[in-house]
Amino acid sequence: MRITHKVLLNQLQQISSKQHVRWQKILFNLQVCCPISHPLRFFCFENSYFRVKSPPLKLGRSNPSHKLLFYIRGEAFSTNQTLSCSIEKPTLLSGDEANKAHLDLPLVRRSVIGSSVISRCSYLWEKKGETIVEPSLKYLLLKLSDISPASIRRFWRVSILKPEDVLDIFLGFKFDCGESVYETEKVELLWELFQLAKNQGQDFEHLPRSYNIMVSMLIQVGSLSEAKSLLQTVEALPGSHEFFSKISEGYASRGELESSILMYNEMRDRGIIPSLSCYQALLNLLVRMQKSQLAFRVYIDMIEAGFGLGTAEQATFELVVRLLCKDKKIQEARNLVKKVTTTGLYPSQCVVNAIANGYCGKKDFEDLLSFLSERKCVPDASICNKVVYSLCRNFGTKKAYIFMQDLELLGFRPDDITFGILIGWSCREGKLKDAFIYLSELSSRCLRPNIHSYNAIICGLFKEGMWKHASGILDEMLDKGIRPNLSTFKILLAGYCKDRLFNEAKVISREMVKQGLVQLTPSEDLLPKAFMLLGLNPLSVKIKRDNDERLSKAEFFDSLGNGLYLETNLEEYEKTVRGVLEDSMVHDYNQLILNECSNCNTEVALKLKDEMIQAGQELSLSVYSALVKSLFVSRFHFKAGVTLLEEMPERAGQLNQETLNCIIRAISKKGFTNKGGIILDGMIQRCQPIENDTFTALIMGFCKEKNLRKLNECWELAQENNWLPRFEDCKPLLGHLCLLGQFREALELLKIILESSSHSISDICNTFIQGFCISGFTNIGHILLEEVQEQGWILDQSAYNHLIRGFCKEKKFTEALELLDTMLGNNMSPSLDVLVLVAHHPCRSFKLEKIMALKEIMLREQPAMYLSVYKALTNWLCDIGEVGEAAILFQEMLAKGVVPDAESCNVMVQGFCKISNLTKVRELLGMMIKKNFSLSILSYRNLVCLMCLKGRLFHALNIKSLMLREINSTSLVVYNILILHLFRSGYNSYVTTLLGEMQKKNLLLDKVTYNFLVHGYYKCKDVPKSVQTLETMIDKGLKPSNRSLTTVIRHYCTNGELNKALELSKVMQIRGWVHGSVIQNSIAEGLLSQGRLQEAEIFLDQLRNKGLIPNCTSYDVLIKRFCGHGRINKAVDLINIMLKKGNIPCFTSYDSVIQGLCNYKALGQALDFHSEMLNRNLEPGISSWDALVSGLCADGQTAKAEMLLDSMHQLGLIPTQNMYHIVINRYCLENHLQKASNVLHKMQRNGYVPDFDTHWFLISNLNNSNDKDGNERRGFLSRLLSQSGFTWKNDLKAKKLG
Repeated sequence: MRITHKVLLNQLQQISSKQHVRWQKILFNLQVCCPISHPLRFFCFENSYFRVKSPPLKLGRSNPSHKLLFYIRGEAFSTNQTLSCSIEKPTLLSGDEANKAHLDLPLVRRSVIGSSVISRCSYLWEKKGETIVEPSLKYLLLKLSDISPASIRRFWRVSILKPEDVLDIFLGFKFDCGESVYETEKVELLWELFQLAKNQGQDFEHLPRSYNIMVSMLIQVGSLSEAKSLLQTVEALPGSHEFFSKISEGYASRGELESSILMYNEMRDRGIIPSLSCYQALLNLLVRMQKSQLAFRVYIDMIEAGFGLGTAEQATFELVVRLLCKDKKIQEARNLVKKVTTTGLYPSQCVVNAIANGYCGKKDFEDLLSFLSERKCVPDASICNKVVYSLCRNFGTKKAYIFMQDLELLGFRPDDITFGILIGWSCREGKLKDAFIYLSELSSRCLRPNIHSYNAIICGLFKEGMWKHASGILDEMLDKGIRPNLSTFKILLAGYCKDRLFNEAKVISREMVKQGLVQLTPSEDLLPKAFMLLGLNPLSVKIKRDNDERLSKAEFFDSLGNGLYLETNLEEYEKTVRGVLEDSMVHDYNQLILNECSNCNTEVALKLKDEMIQAGQELSLSVYSALVKSLFVSRFHFKAGVTLLEEMPERAGQLNQETLNCIIRAISKKGFTNKGGIILDGMIQRCQPIENDTFTALIMGFCKEKNLRKLNECWELAQENNWLPRFEDCKPLLGHLCLLGQFREALELLKIILESSSHSISDICNTFIQGFCISGFTNIGHILLEEVQEQGWILDQSAYNHLIRGFCKEKKFTEALELLDTMLGNNMSPSLDVLVLVAHHPCRSFKLEKIMALKEIMLREQPAMYLSVYKALTNWLCDIGEVGEAAILFQEMLAKGVVPDAESCNVMVQGFCKISNLTKVRELLGMMIKKNFSLSILSYRNLVCLMCLKGRLFHALNIKSLMLREINSTSLVVYNILILHLFRSGYNSYVTTLLGEMQKKNLLLDKVTYNFLVHGYYKCKDVPKSVQTLETMIDKGLKPSNRSLTTVIRHYCTNGELNKALELSKVMQIRGWVHGSVIQNSIAEGLLSQGRLQEAEIFLDQLRNKGLIPNCTSYDVLIKRFCGHGRINKAVDLINIMLKKGNIPCFTSYDSVIQGLCNYKALGQALDFHSEMLNRNLEPGISSWDALVSGLCADGQTAKAEMLLDSMHQLGLIPTQNMYHIVINRYCLENHLQKASNVLHKMQRNGYVPDFDTHWFLISNLNNSNDKDGNERRGFLSRLLSQSGFTWKNDLKAKKLG
């Protein structure tokens, strides 16, 4: 009995009597969650409330979805209650039927699915219980040899590295790869080698220069933590100052502020002065993270260290000052300026603007003037206008004017905007006289008043009751070419309505209609329209005549003297019209921008923003927020939005969470994810809520940028904030995560969606299974399917189709077939494309029988897909060569009344062409012509090929004409195919006719045509035409195929026209065309054959230096040739090039080099190549072994020669008799008779019989031997003679005694 069953029954036993309310019929479903291979035997239990009995139940692997149903029967509160158990067989449903038949899985079981899948797939990112094995020296040398073969070669015979060896490898690596081209994988290998060498023994200590190189390489590839740990273990390492700076700079560049600051502090503790680039990177990060106090401290350190004195460092200085001013630390910024100026660096205009802006924000105008006087400079006009505006607003125009004069003494030149500010505020203060004085002064300075100044004065005139002069100001505006705008007309309407001059108001309204500023319908009156423009309700403002004789209500009189009055709320009326006048005196840009943003006029809003800045006004937070949101929502103003954020960072930090979330989503989708991450950090610091879509956009952005570090940080942050992505975002997000190998995150996403989404379990699982299958991880999708089934849910055929597609794509046909069987067992039919995929399974045994069975199922369940099914199957049968079966199927289709389409007919044409059945081809062509079906290009190609092979040239030409009538856009393809098959069939004379026909039709030959012609003419022995065609092709700017170039160059080289081959090669080099192996080998071999060795080397060197060598390159033939000419160094160079390109030379190349080196007595190098061969699992030839043995013996290294003989035995090779004789003779010459004896013994064990000379030489030398050990000598003689057929007397006596 399963544990889960026992738990359930135990829980039932624990139910108290108070809970037994109305036990009429309670159903407990116990789902069997995994297969049970043993029977659930009879069980029973009793307590005071239950009696439980169950029959023997057996649930096997064949019925994993069966349910145990428990029924409790009996009276409520009765002790006579029975729990009975039975088995319910499931009804297998699929798709929508399953969804209708069952309620969706509850949340708890959904969570179980997610957790189970994560648990089962954890092997993808975890290595549980595995012991990490350190790589061996041989493994590392083999990997590094592919990068720098020359650097590694001499260490193949080294078992333990010395410190000098490690340094030599590092230096060779630097020389081979260059200082600036370090790839992460290569540096990781060197780092492992560095650690391996260090762990060889306690006495091992790397040389300081090795530390230096290793740290440098680690820093360059971004392995900063490893570089830091290595640097901290070595005291007084040369160049450590620079390394500390680079590590801190690297952390800063990656945005890791804490690590960068820690490294910076450690440098200060060690008395190390960071580099200028380190300071700049750290300061840039501090400014970006808005750490003003730290930035101030670091910049002071930089100045005291002697940096920051040149104009090149001005940008960093400006950033720090702007940050301090933004944080209202104006005094610190001013002190920084003082400190910098003492070094001779003067603040830029940007710095002056930042400090002036900061003082203005604090309204500390005295200190501002003091600063400007001290520096003898003024900020930009926009900042000066801002100062004047702020003074007018807070202290009045009089003080503002005086301050403006002080600024003038420092170099400020007031413009029309400056005076406009003074005029507007003077009118608002009721100082109309001052406004006219400012207007007069403006004109006297040869400045032109802007429309805002005139609007303000008109407002002031109406405010003071001087309405008669308003028309004069309007005339002056027109005289100066300033056209009134909508605001001007509204001011005039408000002024006239204020003074009850309604006739004049009508005139203004009429003028507005005339200029197109407002539209008036025929039913509308002018005066109500004016009231509406002013914000009044026309229905509540009425003009009435006072009929009282005393005119007690009359407020004004018309031209006839009638007394008139307004019937309205006079207080509200006066407030409205006065409000229009008050607001128009000082131009309110914020309201205008807000209105334009509301109307989606983003372009106009941007222009108003620029005008606003020049006018010295600031965007309010609400307006800034609205403008930013409009810019980021707009498709065409994204860059303007980013610029606005950068221009006003202090405002950006004050935006509400809704706007910030919108900004992050927008910039992340545009590829500025790092900027979005910075904004996100600020939101988190301010504890602002982050929306789910914001996290989704950031995660998606980091995935697209392949920034795994930022992705993981953002993912953890999203998890902490209970991120719930949208279901529709899961598919693209899953694809990106799988592509990056982030499987844990992908499965966590699955779990989140399962637990939070309202979508059905089928929709969710189908989406994720499809995503895993598309990404190439079908096993994960299969595990998900299994876990869903464990919870009793049957997914529809879509999930199975996705999985089968995935397994077929990954060539896992066994798994695909198992799933197909499961589908059929659940009465599901596969989709058509799945049927075709399974049909292409390489196992032929099941094909026809099973596929035809599937066909019947699909036709029965999906009758609408008759044509599609037949078409797919005939195509498949033709592909696998079963054209006969395809023909039967085609006839079956016709018999069932299914009308074939053009594609079906084309498939059959191609099939019959493959088996050369011309009769059937003609029948099908006739059918296609009758039905007006077009012949596909593939069918045309097969037909032309068949006709040319059968000698039916006339038919081939007719088919060409038929194709040309049907399709015009691909006519060149039609000619190309025919040309190709004419050449193949030997009808090259007809090609000329075709070319003439193409010329008449003005068809320009393309690259494909020319390549066919080059190769075709050459095959037909018309070499001059082939060469001429190639030259024409190059002259027309077309690049020939590698086959065409190879054909011509090989012809040149074979026929002794080497100079022509070299000329063509120069043309290729000029155009940057890669030289294939055949081209290189042909030219180089030709040069070597003519004894032009130096030219051959120069030719190959040029190709390497220009990067014109392909990855797949073989120099095996050339290596032998160069060795034959004694150019061993070049042969070695070619071997190195092959290895670097990832190509292993064949053993004969190594043999040639080894023998050549032995000939030149370079035995050490020869042994290095020999060891390299063995380590690369290449078997040296006997000639190489012989050359090495002979060379070592001749050089007095007989022991090494003997070791080579032993190595041959270990490899299963038998040395030659000559090798043994050479070693024995050398030992004898060196008077090492015992060693000679040992070698002789080995020689005899291999079946070789020593000759008489060798015997006599050894015996004769025994008498002259200086070996004092007689026993040893006798042992030698005894062994020597006994192995030669002689027996000592002692041995004979022993035999007799025996």
